[in-house]
Amino acid sequence: MHCPFCRNHDTKVVDSRVSDDGLSIRRRRQCPECGRRFSTTETASLMVIKRNGVLEPFSREKVVSGVRKACQGRPVTDTDLAVLAQKVEEAIRATGASQVDANDIGLAILPPLRELDEVAYLRFASVYQSFESLDDFESAITLLRVENGAGSRGAKVAEPLN
Repeated sequence: MHCPFCRNHDTKVVDSRVSDDGLSIRRRRQCPECGRRFSTTETASLMVIKRNGVLEPFSREKVVSGVRKACQGRPVTDTDLAVLAQKVEEAIRATGASQVDANDIGLAILPPLRELDEVAYLRFASVYQSFESLDDFESAITLLRVENGAGSRGAKVAEPLN
């Protein structure tokens, strides 16, 4: 790490502390050349491999903005979205990979979004999983009902019109 004051390429770590969230380390450094002190923050990099092959840093903000569209008109707060993005990042970091496919991020979004709001989950899944017909929606809804143990709970049976 070079000194930001005199540009010396050799600096000494004086103190290291883990941040409150546990995701980064704050290091206090001193330059042996000019004697000045400065702080650095180190985090493990997590890169996303986009569908076109381009690499970019993982961004919770991009997760939130993508999910926010599926949550429009739903009772979901910004805090809920921030927690969801944190869960997604934690799930991805737990794999231990330094690079992850964008597709894997979409897969990591689905479970916490389903817990948050099933309608938003269906909206997101319909785009992410490329639903092509009403049958795709019907299958996804049936699966949600079966997994919730709801069967037909809460479902209203339409009466035939005469």
